[in-house]
Amino acid sequence: MSHGEKGKAALALGALGVVFGDIGTSPLYTLQTVFNPGDPHPIAASHDAIFGVVSLIFWSVTIVVTVTYVLLVMRADNNGDGGIMALITLVRRGRIAGGRRAKITLAVLGIFGASLFFGDSMITPAISVLSAVEGVQIAAPSVAHLVVPITAAIVVCLFLIQRLGTGAVGRLFGPVMAVWFLVLAVMGIHGITLHPEILKALSPTYALGFGVHHFAMAFFSLAAVVLVVTGAEALYADMGHFGRGPITRVWLLLVFPACVLNYMGQGGLLLHDSTTIRNPFFLLVPHWAQIPMVILATVATVIASQAVIAGAFSVAQQAARLGYLPRLRIAHTSEHQVGQIYVPWINWALLVSVLLLVFSFRSSAALAFAYGTAVTGTITITTLLFFTIARCQWHWPRAAVFGGAAVLLAIDLIFFAANLTKLVHGAWLPLLIGIAVFTVLMTWQQGRELVTRQRQKDEGPLRAFVEMLHALDPPLHRVPGTAVFLNRSAATTPLAMRANVEHNRILHKHVVILSLDTVPIPHIPKAERLQIDDLGYGDDGIIHVTARFGYKDEPNIPALLDLLPDDDPETAIDRENISYFLSTIELRRGDMPGMSRWRKRLFIATSRITADAAEYFCLPRDRTVVMGSRIEL
Repeated sequence: MSHGEKGKAALALGALGVVFGDIGTSPLYTLQTVFNPGDPHPIAASHDAIFGVVSLIFWSVTIVVTVTYVLLVMRADNNGDGGIMALITLVRRGRIAGGRRAKITLAVLGIFGASLFFGDSMITPAISVLSAVEGVQIAAPSVAHLVVPITAAIVVCLFLIQRLGTGAVGRLFGPVMAVWFLVLAVMGIHGITLHPEILKALSPTYALGFGVHHFAMAFFSLAAVVLVVTGAEALYADMGHFGRGPITRVWLLLVFPACVLNYMGQGGLLLHDSTTIRNPFFLLVPHWAQIPMVILATVATVIASQAVIAGAFSVAQQAARLGYLPRLRIAHTSEHQVGQIYVPWINWALLVSVLLLVFSFRSSAALAFAYGTAVTGTITITTLLFFTIARCQWHWPRAAVFGGAAVLLAIDLIFFAANLTKLVHGAWLPLLIGIAVFTVLMTWQQGRELVTRQRQKDEGPLRAFVEMLHALDPPLHRVPGTAVFLNRSAATTPLAMRANVEHNRILHKHVVILSLDTVPIPHIPKAERLQIDDLGYGDDGIIHVTARFGYKDEPNIPALLDLLPDDDPETAIDRENISYFLSTIELRRGDMPGMSRWRKRLFIATSRITADAAEYFCLPRDRTVVMGSRIEL
């Protein structure tokens, strides 16, 4: 095998372990949920219903995952990066019919889709681990009462090890998931042999016939059928780590066939013995293999949960760098993989939320009622944004765009409507989580803009301040060393610099006023990172530097200063004697217009989770000076 082929194989194995955990564990609970007798709209496991539901499952996976995501949406990458944040970026950067207002509307929709993802991040670990541990009820009924405590213990351990990083165990994810999908396929083939006629469900006529002749049952079943596409967003979101090619190949050659075989096998088992509806997944395996299967399923669901948690870390990091969240403390858990991060505040918030879900719902079937709205909402928004980009920026033919959008959005909206029928039975939960997260994101963005405008008034223009320094008589005393002042923009004077001049009457020999500009693309090459401005006085040792970062780049300030050229007198600084100056803002609620009082309270409360600036920018503590001021909103 050549080096290139080995690289492709490694990417495919990595994608298998990280990308497909969520969608690959859906067979654990989907059919059991569809025919759950405790459902508010129960569906009897009749001959027609089994054929109809299995056909709906096959065509849902085919249309939503294979067509919408693999064949279409994954074409929309932002410099190789995927996910709904990438779509938002493409919308903001390109030309959209309807102008600025349409752009803002679509971007806000995208942010709401990202907000729903956090609901998914809370529900996935709870429902996945619960469904795996529930296999104990089949293998050893005497310990069935321990399902919830065991699940809670696994969840706690899962979140406790997040701070250690996934690098060490990540290498095991791919092989374990490969075994998982092969076992799914073997189980499915066994079930099909019990009733080979189930293969007829591959024909769309069974899904359509079920919808026409049993419309109510078919419609209500969609609220559970949607569980087969949970995790579809992960295929797109993780495209930046593995590439479109490996994800597509693994999906088409292994994951898709294995999942379909397993769903068919469960359908065959139900046709053979309808009493197995209490847990068709675990009853597909012989009694002697049920305990090993519970263990394998638990490991697989932990991997699925790990992928979703890592996705939540990534979305939070991107949201913070795009200005929708405050600066969060982020730990990089790998020296080699930039994307492997740990966000403590998000981790503990998710742990508390997942435990509340486990103890409140107590079963995967009950929790399944709450699952679909977040998934279908995100999928619908993703489809809408994709076709907008395809028409307005790629100039795809009008007929193809409107025809494709009409069909796919109609399917997405039918799924969403079916899940709304479970609103009072739990579907309100992910919507509430999404609305709450969306409110926080938009409030932070708006509050940040108000603070920025006020800071601009307080700080005053930078060039006028530099001119004032040159006009002082006698001249300002300059002390040896380099002072680095972090500032939000090139237009205003850093508060710390102004305070140092006005109170101490001194300035360092070399002054770097540094502004960080996070642009909506994943990475900026180092050669394109710095923009240097001498502020009109090339020989005074004062320069302004704008550092451009992608939203996945680490803002390491000391490393950034190493990019300044030493052979230019304007940028040659004293690297052995550098002091860093930070300006901090204390926020208080006031009478500033532009935001309601309750949102001001929310903005100020959110600001309290802001990470320490020195730690965030990797500044040495013994060389960092923090100077504060107050703003009343």
